[in-house]
Amino acid sequence: MKIGNRKVLVCDCAHSMRLDGAALGKACGDGGAVTVHTQLCRGQLDRFEAAAANGEPLLVACTQEAPLFGEVAAGTAPDTPVGFTNIRERAGWSDEGADALPKIAALLAEAALPIPPAGALSLNSQGVCLVYGTDERAIEAGRELAGHLDVTVLLAAPKEVEPPRVMDIALFRGRIRSARGWVGAFEIVVDDYAPALPSSRGALAFEPVRQGASARCDLILDLTGGTPLFPAHGKRDGYLRPDPNSPAQVAKALRDIADLVGVFEKPRYVDYKADLCAHSRNRKTGCTRCLDVCPTGAIAPAGDTVAIDPHVCAGCGSCAAVCPTGAATYALPPQVTVHERLRTLLSTYAGAGGSAPVLLIHDPRHGDAVIGMMARHGRGLPARVLPFALNEVTQAGFDLFALALAYGCTHVRVLTGPDNAGETAGLASQIGLAETALSGLGYGTGRVSTIDAPDPDAVATELWNLPPAAPHRAGMFLPMGSKRTVTMLALRHLHAVAPAPVEVLPLPPGAPFGRVAVDAAGCTLCLSCVGACPTGALLDNADAPRLSFAQDACVQCGLCKATCPEAVITLVPEMDFRDGARGAVVMKEEEPFHCVSCGKPFAAKSSIDRIAAALAGKHWMFATPEAANRIRMCGDCRVRDQAARGDAPFALGRPPAPRTTDDDLRDREAGRKAR
Repeated sequence: MKIGNRKVLVCDCAHSMRLDGAALGKACGDGGAVTVHTQLCRGQLDRFEAAAANGEPLLVACTQEAPLFGEVAAGTAPDTPVGFTNIRERAGWSDEGADALPKIAALLAEAALPIPPAGALSLNSQGVCLVYGTDERAIEAGRELAGHLDVTVLLAAPKEVEPPRVMDIALFRGRIRSARGWVGAFEIVVDDYAPALPSSRGALAFEPVRQGASARCDLILDLTGGTPLFPAHGKRDGYLRPDPNSPAQVAKALRDIADLVGVFEKPRYVDYKADLCAHSRNRKTGCTRCLDVCPTGAIAPAGDTVAIDPHVCAGCGSCAAVCPTGAATYALPPQVTVHERLRTLLSTYAGAGGSAPVLLIHDPRHGDAVIGMMARHGRGLPARVLPFALNEVTQAGFDLFALALAYGCTHVRVLTGPDNAGETAGLASQIGLAETALSGLGYGTGRVSTIDAPDPDAVATELWNLPPAAPHRAGMFLPMGSKRTVTMLALRHLHAVAPAPVEVLPLPPGAPFGRVAVDAAGCTLCLSCVGACPTGALLDNADAPRLSFAQDACVQCGLCKATCPEAVITLVPEMDFRDGARGAVVMKEEEPFHCVSCGKPFAAKSSIDRIAAALAGKHWMFATPEAANRIRMCGDCRVRDQAARGDAPFALGRPPAPRTTDDDLRDREAGRKAR
């Protein structure tokens, strides 16, 4: 069987799951019957070798024996691309395995899609290691590592530490005041810093301390048991912080840190386009969503935009999930690939006869392990629950939830795990937004939520006991355009098939959709809001004093509100499904004032009248009728009039003539004669 350009090899794993080759071929759109192997990794391995030798890309429906298949392919046909997908634990091994044919076809179709490679950056560690502790355990750990790394031990407030019999490692005291960096490039500042005295006798003594000592290292082993040196310390490459009271954790940390020498590749998790960022304008702060949710501190303000440090970024994807403009997008894989995977999965499932699908979003680590345990020791996944792996579940946002429901899902569940502890604020906000939108359209509550149960049996219970939900008509539109465009496409489809559609759907504060309300009576049409708007939602007009607003482009960043000198702008988060909300509407328009000299329109008439009333005859620059008339002129005519009348209000008089030595000598002679 072929899906796309890939030849697919399917195995029923020694008849442990039921696979109908003819039905599977039809469900996958191949037309012919699929050859279902029974022991592809053992007695029928020659069939895999023959397929690999053919040279066309392969997709093997087995992940357990992927190392074996990879080894065979490397020896038989090293240039043949081979991919793997798991249909056994995710579909076949289930109490509903006999009904899982649509899901198996969907999983195969999704796995056959090409995944573009992600960019990477290089990290270089020379093995310079700092062991930071409080007592003899840090010294012992330093000795363990000394054969592999260049070790320095730093003791924070040491008390009654016995001096080493042999000073075979560099030993200091000190308290780390601040630390920054990543594997291969840590920088620390140390207070109370002092080297150990070689003359220490009963207890370790040190030279006089000094403050603010700085140092660099490649790796840090923190055995203090105190406050971590970094936020989200478990995701800071090169920084290991085991419990010093747990010998097992310390031993594991010693093994792990000893291997962190050499050049490593780290993915660039996030693509960032500064020109789309709505963080700040003219020293006024607008959107801070990514700054609020980043757990590692990899994002920092950088003028009107933000800067994302790829070395510190741990790839949780929360910034991409909450970014309203698409300035930050997840790159492992790109957003367009995730959307296409989702569409392929759900369209194939529906085409093969599946109904009422539930999307289970999980990561490849905790999620795969939980699904495997459910399949091996429990009921497995229900036939309508489609697992959908993301590099990090926290990268899932409102766009993905809306798209899944628009493509026919009745529920979306996000399986979180221990790696996500303390990092789900962004995910929670996106789920809350999705729930508000869906309940407001009549779909009810509970359509999108998380499953954070660590026990596979508890996860299985929640999935098998999902409440019934009336299916709705699925839309299979192409997910084309930016993140915002795709979200709008999904929401408009959900609105079209909603049980209780409304024209205007109120959203919670902070939602990235809405309008601005302008108090027209107080607006002076200064248009400072237009200059501050980063998305072009607020528009001016070159020919007339006019302020227009395009709701489709508004991300509710608040820069217009912060910039408005009259404070007449209010943010109104909502989703307007009416056709009128798709174009620009006039918020305020006034009669233009025409220059009294050349007749060119150059400002709002009310503004010129107000300025003239405030300044004409009252300010020294406009004391005369001729000077006051300049208020009613455009900029060019004002300058010409002032130059023609010789009126220079800022003139300082004729400049003094420069004096020379001859002038001084002449004055001296005149004074002498006068005397």
